[in-house]
Amino acid sequence: MRILGIDPGLRITGYGAIDALGSKITVVEAGVIRVPPDLPLATRLHRLHIDLLAVLDDLKPDLMSVESLFSHPDRAATGVRMGHARGVILLAAAQRAVEIVEHAPAQVKKALTGDGSADKTRMQAAITSRCGLDVIPEPADVADALAIALCAAQRLDAMVIPGGTSASARR
Repeated sequence: MRILGIDPGLRITGYGAIDALGSKITVVEAGVIRVPPDLPLATRLHRLHIDLLAVLDDLKPDLMSVESLFSHPDRAATGVRMGHARGVILLAAAQRAVEIVEHAPAQVKKALTGDGSADKTRMQAAITSRCGLDVIPEPADVADALAIALCAAQRLDAMVIPGGTSASARR
């Protein structure tokens, strides 16, 4: 199964595609979509949408795993901007008929490091190790996107029932 992890952002959106076969994980591609912050909001959202559609068309994922919205009370405006980006991301997935799962940031961190409050450096190290990468993924948005994809793969692997059928395949 090809899983595309997305770390949503209005300025930088990280993406990471993995192929998951049981516990075997292969990184297909990872990178970022950069949107210039000086553009009007509607233009930025449009650019993110167009670029993400291109990623979806190129990678053809079976599943998209997206970080759920997290907003700190001291940074409410950041949460609103993230909400705009997430809306565009969810729309793009729906337009390409890609199933979506969402994971909270703490859930992703706990799945990869065992600690729901792991910092960026620890997450990058965990991704480098888990994926067998030669270099640490940069920027951190790339590592976060791969972590989000790995979290989905781990959860899907846990859903496998005897006989090799996953719970999602039974729907």
